[in-house]
Amino acid sequence: MKLPAAWIFLAFILPSLISCWSSDGLVRIPVKKRKFDQIADLSVSTAPLEASPLLNKYYGGYSDGADVITLKNYLDAQYYGEIGVGSPPQTFTVIFDTGSSNLWVPSSKCYFSLACFLHSRYKSSHSSTYKENGTSVAINYGSGSLSGFFSQDSVKVGHLVVEDQDFIEATKEPGITFLAAKFDGILGLGFQEISVGNAVPVWYNMVNQGLVKKPVFSFWLNRNVEGEGGGEIVFGGADPSHYKGKHTYVPVTQKGYWQFDMGDAIADSGTSLLAGPTTVIAQINHAIGASGVVSQECKTVVSLYGKTILELLLADVLPKQVCSQIGICFSNGYHSVSMGIKTVVGQSTDTPVDNALCTACEMAVVWIENRLKLNETVELILTYVNKLCERLPSPNGQSAVKCSSLSSMPVVSFTIGGKGFNLAPEEYILKVGNGIAAQCISGFSAFDMPPPRGPLWILGDVFMGRYHTVFDYENLSIGFAEAA
Repeated sequence: MKLPAAWIFLAFILPSLISCWSSDGLVRIPVKKRKFDQIADLSVSTAPLEASPLLNKYYGGYSDGADVITLKNYLDAQYYGEIGVGSPPQTFTVIFDTGSSNLWVPSSKCYFSLACFLHSRYKSSHSSTYKENGTSVAINYGSGSLSGFFSQDSVKVGHLVVEDQDFIEATKEPGITFLAAKFDGILGLGFQEISVGNAVPVWYNMVNQGLVKKPVFSFWLNRNVEGEGGGEIVFGGADPSHYKGKHTYVPVTQKGYWQFDMGDAIADSGTSLLAGPTTVIAQINHAIGASGVVSQECKTVVSLYGKTILELLLADVLPKQVCSQIGICFSNGYHSVSMGIKTVVGQSTDTPVDNALCTACEMAVVWIENRLKLNETVELILTYVNKLCERLPSPNGQSAVKCSSLSSMPVVSFTIGGKGFNLAPEEYILKVGNGIAAQCISGFSAFDMPPPRGPLWILGDVFMGRYHTVFDYENLSIGFAEAA
């Protein structure tokens, strides 16, 4: 599984691209950016729900066989590029998404979804290399869904041509998610373990067909929205002009997403914000002064049961048992709380329960236990927890800040491979608009991924824009270095 129904803050890109050869033998595909219209347009996640489900190595430059896809930046929120499907190639704009593994584009056989008619559609009858498959398939994303069937054809990525690639012809794209999108489809760069229908991903076939000399690809995301170039994906290596120093590599801990040990995290180019468990995100947003929505359930729990929770914790009752002892959650453990990456996750039960109160209780337990470690008074602890209730993100996972407060906000740091990776306020806050009409959105979005894949942190474009990222398929590792 990938992201559930939490809305991740994404934008849409205008599909206007030009392909050209460069003097170093690499193909660069420029992509145009489009002026942002409204915040509502950002509410898209390319994270699929339905999916059957690192090291110290330095890349000093390009190698023969490397292929460069040049991207454009749309409001620091989404990056996309151009591919071709079929012979001759039919052009599509796609998100290169490390958090999913399937390739799909709209089909000419999509008759009843308006989204298909507003985007480029694949016509199998126009391709001499098309091979019929016909197997039905459906994918549920974090904020949208699609269905269709598998087909097989050649896929052109830069100047590389992947032969006999399985992909999805989307015949239904219900809702407004893909209707508003400026991209046509998605090209997944995750592992086959999360590929719907167990289809072999495009990247696998690039490697298997010998199209790249090094089984490595890398992302440079340009965070300068005024700049002409939005970034690059390099298949087969990394461009040393796009990073400073050496990469810090960490091993992939579980194949599926590009998941590594930050207890746990994935690097996901298809998510624009930095997403994490609600319990922790509320604390981060409190620290940076972001305002969410007041959770009445949370405040009710703190008001009625805050002192009881505190007393039970002082009496050495296990945190996961506190809410069941109070009677808010059932004793068989409807929810559970972990103190590493903290989240609230559902477990099987046949007994009905007030999920909202149970969830609020377990978040309160985590927060109160954290403050007890600081030896604070009961009054200070409960006041702090009440404030966190007010910092809970809005239902779509987002929180707002005052644009005038950026200079006073703290630096947020993540430890990966024993090294600190800092994000300054101007890097984790997304500013929309100008002047008095400007709005600033926290780059920290609430999202609770259930087991077995979760809980997870998702380091999206907010993080990958600050740190050049290398995905090493051969050594099953992922590397981060300061972007140049």
